[in-house]
Amino acid sequence: MSLRCLLVDDSIRFLEAARTLLERDGIPVVGLASTGAEALARAAELSPDVVLVDLDLDGESGFDIATRLADRVSSVIILISTHSLEDFEELVAGSPARGFLHKSDLSARAIRQVVGGGGTAPPT
Repeated sequence: MSLRCLLVDDSIRFLEAARTLLERDGIPVVGLASTGAEALARAAELSPDVVLVDLDLDGESGFDIATRLADRVSSVIILISTHSLEDFEELVAGSPARGFLHKSDLSARAIRQVVGGGGTAPPT
């Protein structure tokens, strides 16, 4: 299953590293965004299958961005962070996101697992 992905994070280094990792694993990254406004514009323009959204975008809430994305596009939204899920579990559960991935667990397999079954992928 090919999943076209949009990455949303305020760290250019993370965006490039994640793009390389995911594309090597067979998930095409069709776009990058570093702000909520860019994420909304890219998602509308590119219609990705999945959008990975960092919880903290330089002062912007990834939860707010996920909600705005869910209102406008049909993409699966997965929240990502360097923080542990336990720190945000209730907020993640109450969000329109399909699930959560710790950035260190990011992989094509983990994304496919969240997209296919919902929830949080176990560490790989």
